[in-house]
Amino acid sequence: MLLASVAILVGLPLLLWSADKFVGGAAVVAKHFGLSPILIGMLIIGFGTSAPEIIVSIIAAMEQSSGIALGNAYGSNIANIALILGITALISPIAVRSQIIRKELPIMLGLTFFAAWQVLDLQVSKDDAFSLLGLFILLISWSIWTGMSGDKDALAAEYDEELNLADTNLKKETLWLVIGLIILVASSRLLVWGAVEVATYFGVSDVVIGLTIIAIGTSLPELASSLVAVKKGEHDLALGNVIGSNMFNTLAVVGIAGVIHPMEVSSDFLYRDVLFMLVASVALFIFCIGLKGPGRLNRLEGGVFVAAYAGYTWYLINSSFIGG
Repeated sequence: MLLASVAILVGLPLLLWSADKFVGGAAVVAKHFGLSPILIGMLIIGFGTSAPEIIVSIIAAMEQSSGIALGNAYGSNIANIALILGITALISPIAVRSQIIRKELPIMLGLTFFAAWQVLDLQVSKDDAFSLLGLFILLISWSIWTGMSGDKDALAAEYDEELNLADTNLKKETLWLVIGLIILVASSRLLVWGAVEVATYFGVSDVVIGLTIIAIGTSLPELASSLVAVKKGEHDLALGNVIGSNMFNTLAVVGIAGVIHPMEVSSDFLYRDVLFMLVASVALFIFCIGLKGPGRLNRLEGGVFVAAYAGYTWYLINSSFIGG
């Protein structure tokens, strides 16, 4: 138990640090090869913040810990909306000006409903997984097209300001890219092993560990990037990172994990966790879409998200760790 706890305490910080180095290096390399700031932001940084989730879920699927793989992906989606955006909005209300974001919100909502529909039969089969990956390819294609035609969008301006990479050393960042990837994989293996051991020790399902400890931990990059973005007044960037991450988790993380090893879904997971993810996604859409003008996630709505997440997490812990 002690060794497993140490593995989590060491593995999680290493995971977050290596993911930051990996994404930063990838952005520099992409900039060097002429990729526009909006594409770097949407594809590499937007999706790259999900690097911890995808590596953890791949390792978990390879070790047949499907509960951690699925709990990590959907738990991160829940944490991104209710915890990350909730805290961010409490600190500074988030205004939605970007037309790209206004297009991505309904896409994210639709993908969330599709993911929920897929698990109604209490499994993620290989056919389900391949369909998710097919949708991911379509999403990437749409993102590239949108990025190439959206250079004057508010989100593009924020990415352009954020990606001031002119004086960055290419060789140094390429080295960090490689080192980051190696440590990312190693720390993920360490984290998954520790999580499985802790779950076994307490007699709880690995999906609960994935939904709580791992999901919150792997969502920390989104929290950091969102807080920094709103501090700079880059509201669309804060929201865009979360939307991109959630779509990546739903399609790529679950899709790749499901191809590696089909996953069974409990009825508790469907009616408790998937339902909460749906409700949170619908609430985000209603708060931010702005039917009669620019959308806005205010402090009250942020407080509702945080309170709901606290109640949800308390219920998970009480029913699984305490209620046993």
